[in-house]
Amino acid sequence: MRARVIVLAGPSGAGKSRLAERLGLPVLRLDDFYKDGDDPSLPLITSGANAGLVDWDHPDSWLHVDALAALTALCRDGSTEVPVYEISQNGRCGSQPLDLAGSPVFVAEGIFAPEIVPDCRRAGLLEAAYCITQRPVVTFWRRLSRDLRERRKPPLMLVRRGVALMRDQQRVVAHAVELGCDVATPDHAFALLTADRSPA
Repeated sequence: MRARVIVLAGPSGAGKSRLAERLGLPVLRLDDFYKDGDDPSLPLITSGANAGLVDWDHPDSWLHVDALAALTALCRDGSTEVPVYEISQNGRCGSQPLDLAGSPVFVAEGIFAPEIVPDCRRAGLLEAAYCITQRPVVTFWRRLSRDLRERRKPPLMLVRRGVALMRDQQRVVAHAVELGCDVATPDHAFALLTADRSPA
């Protein structure tokens, strides 16, 4: 294998993408492996104010096999083709190459990142796995500000979704831990990961 992967999991808005950027490593965006919005296999919310809408926070809205294949190709070959997903277009709008340029380590981040941790560990691809967390109210406001700025969905829907995700954060973190992630704030994970890369 040419490279190993650092998996960054955690609730939407917890700071995974910012941490990946701070690390300065190549990044595989796992959220680009969402299913298209017209895929008939998409799961639906079954209760509450958003009942009947697509449940984008359910792992079945995501292409686990495709994401793992791309990650494995990066570890094996150092490059692969990855999808470009546009939320505003509700699906993929093409693809682009991702090349590690010789880096022995890269980051894979996304809300469904915990799902690939056991696979990566079994295959010997895993460098580290962290569930990035902050206080639920901080994550709520960061997520809401981002989603409103990017006009991802109607404001009322974003607020309702944000409240639901805030209430669900403890379960999300527990699930990531169960699948093999260590819990850390963005700053703590950055310190641990950069210390590991520092010369002895």
